[in-house]
Amino acid sequence: MFDRAACLKTIANLAHPDGGWGYSVGQPAHLEPTCLTLLALSVEPERHEPLIRRGLEALERNAAPDGSYRLERGRPQAVWPTPLVIFTRSALGHSIDQLQPHVERLLAIQGRVVKADPEIADMMDIDLNRIGWPWALNTFSWVEPTAWAVLALRNVGFGTSERAAEGARLLLDRAFEQGGINYGNRLILGKLTDPIPTPTALMLLALQGHGDHPRVVAAKSYLRQSIERTQDLEHLSWAKLALSLDAADADTRDFLAKLDERLTRTYAEQTADGRPVSTVRHALTALALASEVKKPFRLPGERAKPVPLADAAPVAEQPAVVNGRGVIERLKSFCNGVWVRGSEAFRQPSRCAAIHIAAADNYDTELAAILRKQFDYFRPFVPPMNGGRVVLKPNLVEWHRDKVINTDPRFVGAVIELCKAEGAAEVIVAEGPGHWRNVEFLVEESGLGDVLREHGARFVDLNHDEPVKRLNQGRTTGLEYLYLTKTVTTADVFISLPKLKTHHWAGTTLSLKNLFGTLPGICYGWPKNELHWRGIPNSIIDIALTQTPHLAIVDGITAMEGDGPLNGKARHLGVIVMGVDLVAADSTCCRLIGLPPERVPTLMLGAHKKLGRLSEAQIEQIGEPIAKFAQQFEMPPKIETMLLPMPESAVGSRR
Repeated sequence: MFDRAACLKTIANLAHPDGGWGYSVGQPAHLEPTCLTLLALSVEPERHEPLIRRGLEALERNAAPDGSYRLERGRPQAVWPTPLVIFTRSALGHSIDQLQPHVERLLAIQGRVVKADPEIADMMDIDLNRIGWPWALNTFSWVEPTAWAVLALRNVGFGTSERAAEGARLLLDRAFEQGGINYGNRLILGKLTDPIPTPTALMLLALQGHGDHPRVVAAKSYLRQSIERTQDLEHLSWAKLALSLDAADADTRDFLAKLDERLTRTYAEQTADGRPVSTVRHALTALALASEVKKPFRLPGERAKPVPLADAAPVAEQPAVVNGRGVIERLKSFCNGVWVRGSEAFRQPSRCAAIHIAAADNYDTELAAILRKQFDYFRPFVPPMNGGRVVLKPNLVEWHRDKVINTDPRFVGAVIELCKAEGAAEVIVAEGPGHWRNVEFLVEESGLGDVLREHGARFVDLNHDEPVKRLNQGRTTGLEYLYLTKTVTTADVFISLPKLKTHHWAGTTLSLKNLFGTLPGICYGWPKNELHWRGIPNSIIDIALTQTPHLAIVDGITAMEGDGPLNGKARHLGVIVMGVDLVAADSTCCRLIGLPPERVPTLMLGAHKKLGRLSEAQIEQIGEPIAKFAQQFEMPPKIETMLLPMPESAVGSRR
């Protein structure tokens, strides 16, 4: 039996002293967890009136003058919480008069159509002219913010507006015929992507009343099947919330009864065994298991009528613009640019030009011993770990049982052992995937959760970590500032732990490309497509120059070749590559797989910006020689269009 009172009491105790709720314990209030928690507490509004009032006050502190809601201390362009707040306030009884300026702003926010974008150019099975809502201003329309916007507009009486209709059409266009939806990419480079439970549930909530549409019917079927065996609280809760609103068929009713039992049991087990349960998961569980008492996501009366789906002329694109900058701001930006260009003139690569290659035939060998021997050489060039906090950034993108997409958990465990042997007071494993918001699901399914518990290390979801604004030290993207995370920027030692893979846009994804996951999704969205628009190499190098890891340790034991980073094939390489110069480390990895680093745009730009060394003559190869392990990996299809031509000087040096 679910103890709702105990769950709501736990939620109440997680409230920040200033009001509202963060994603994690002790974090200041964020808009999304505050909204979901307020909806959970609204099941018993009288008992929790003070908390609800203070939570609403926390939301209003993040209301921008233009009517949008965005984290005041976050990235100004990240307006995606706007519909969540509008929906929450309307569900708590706020009138349309109170919400009018925010609704008008929501109606004005539009996703941008970009024709020549590497992220979307090959998605020809979706209608790129559909305009929904973006995560951040002036970027592409994505499923989750569009679903929330359609739901919010319908809940406040704007369900017949053309914006709501166009949003609904976008959702149906992006949905898979066989069921489900993800953040918006059905097809990438000719390969089908996979649907994801949470955005599927949000689509179903937004499309209430469209239960007979074939893609809605298929989405319900997918959602039931996808959570059949999972123990993930987020997936279970969103599935219950979505399916319980349309339980006319016997299959769904029978399924919901069993789902309640599983959700109750899973929540009890995970709260009893000491496993951290996030604020959002507490709130979602309370909402899901209270759905028979109150359904805050059910559209009332006339508002539940289907959205008109008959095609109309596409909504005219009106790019939203952040408030213009005044003279002082422009002068400050100019001075920042001068300072960055001046500091670049004095920048020098790491003092250590060595890269160590060690043999490691499999993951069951004594990896920690191999790592300690490698690290002996680099210890003088890395800040002391003794008594410090070390942050490890593995590559954790998606989970497929039969693919080698991620840094192997056993490899991560061995690096944790290394850090503890060096005297680290705390070791944190942190990641912010661009493909999945539900990183806790990935941690558990991949086996990383078991490794973390074995070694007493905690995991931090960088996508929802506290944002930290930093002056962009590269400026190749045109972005004046980058929003990083508190966990990474306050680390005493920061280590990049990539899986060695080929990549269909970047050539390879190694210790530098791995840094994409250090930028929080709450600022850049899922996927972080704006960074792709601004140039993948540019974004990677800007991040690396702004927050340079102290050490790179590459998992090259079992690598990936072919159509990486997700659809390639496993290939045994049997090496661990370590170094403090990330350009040199990645260049060495390229040479191991038969890809001239001089052809990789990221590495050429990194060398040009003095981030590190690319030339083989400048890199001291220690440990095993490259030639002992070098292989010719299969490259991704059409990779020639992404690579640079071989420089004549490099061609001559290889003759």
